[in-house]
Amino acid sequence: MNQMITAALATAERAKPKVPVPVEELMKLAGAFCDEERLSEAEGLLDHIVSAVPDAPSALHLKGIVQFRTGRHAAAAAMIERALELQPDAAVFRRDLCPIYERLGRYEDALRVGHQALERDPCDLQTLHNLALVHHRRLELDESTACARRALAIDPTMPGPHFQLAESLLLRGELAKGWREYRWRFRIAGASQPLPPNDRPQWDGAPLPGATLLLVADQGLGDAIQFSRYIPWACERCPDVVVAADPLMHPLIRQIHPAIGLLDRWDKCPPFAAYCPLTELPRLHGTTLDRIPNKVPYLHPDPARAAVWRARLRDLIQPGYRRVGIVWAGRPTHRNDFNRSTRLAALAPIAALDDIALVSLQKGAEQAAIAARFDRAPLLNVAAEIEDFVDTMAVVAALDLVVTVDTSVAHLAGAMGRPVWILLPYAPDWRWLLDRSDSPWYPSARLFRQWSPGDWDGLARQVAQALSAPGSVAAAESAPRRDR
Repeated sequence: MNQMITAALATAERAKPKVPVPVEELMKLAGAFCDEERLSEAEGLLDHIVSAVPDAPSALHLKGIVQFRTGRHAAAAAMIERALELQPDAAVFRRDLCPIYERLGRYEDALRVGHQALERDPCDLQTLHNLALVHHRRLELDESTACARRALAIDPTMPGPHFQLAESLLLRGELAKGWREYRWRFRIAGASQPLPPNDRPQWDGAPLPGATLLLVADQGLGDAIQFSRYIPWACERCPDVVVAADPLMHPLIRQIHPAIGLLDRWDKCPPFAAYCPLTELPRLHGTTLDRIPNKVPYLHPDPARAAVWRARLRDLIQPGYRRVGIVWAGRPTHRNDFNRSTRLAALAPIAALDDIALVSLQKGAEQAAIAARFDRAPLLNVAAEIEDFVDTMAVVAALDLVVTVDTSVAHLAGAMGRPVWILLPYAPDWRWLLDRSDSPWYPSARLFRQWSPGDWDGLARQVAQALSAPGSVAAAESAPRRDR
């Protein structure tokens, strides 16, 4: 019976008269779907348009935008390139190709189409912002800053160029200027806000006697670990402090300030007089390169758990092997993960060393790469036994060294004062600064930097060479420097 009904409905649908809808109207609807983040509906409609009118540049362009926003970067580039062939004078096509090429690591192409777009529209703010980002990826910081300032001269209220300017200033170590620009990040379209809408002011750093200050761990777990060092400073000014943070952070914050209030749900939040994101505390503190609070370690492993892991690693790893923890990928939802993460296979030069035993601390889907690994160094995968940062600290305490990309584990090992070698992309996050192998945030860290964008293989060879040096784990002060 159901099949008969379905067949009858299909016959009736075919018998309906077809009412043509102008392509312009369909494009308006597809554009509205994009604006409302209804991307699957937008793409379905655009597919219909492109199938009916294969050479419609505006439809190809918008479909490329949808593909880019859904992570299909190569397909997006091909789609907009096709649109550009059909309509070569469209500056907006070149403008939108620029960030797609940037995401694909095609920086020369990104600059080419970006500057072509700017020639056609010298005051296009989005193009200027796109170019500022591409120049930043190439560590052309003067050019990046010039593009950002040119955009701000046209519109001083545009958040993107302010944020890009902040990244360049902070990366150069101009922290005081950088902190001021960094505040604009919350105004970027789509940026997550530190807390739900409220009528309380953001804290200005002045004492709040007799009132509650709410601190919010507003960014990733690595940021929370790094900037939680400022909690005691805030508590000196406001004795009644509550911290809103991911539950994974609660045991760590308790170490820093045992009596502090903690919450992980907004419906549990007490009344507060003012709030402050953790990432704003360095600005309020007046942090400069010579005034970074670096009393390290400020995080400590549980002694009993650490003893268990030391005994376990003694049983599982042969004597004479150096125990090196590894992490090769961060959280894939991080906005910069495509730039900061690599593959397990890229660490092959490290795994080829004779006296190394690798201990994988990698979490998430990237663990699957271990099954296909065939290298000389033994690899022990302990990630399944790590539930939280307390477990991670216990394992790290039992290792001789941690080698990791720029993830929360790098911050955790650094905050523990444990030897940690951090593998950085060519254009690193601002906190690692430029052209130095040490970090003023973490005295036990050694920084290894790519010499060209995306060169993870070369970076791994740098690390393997450093590990081959006598006493390298204990004495690692002189990573190769790069002339700029």
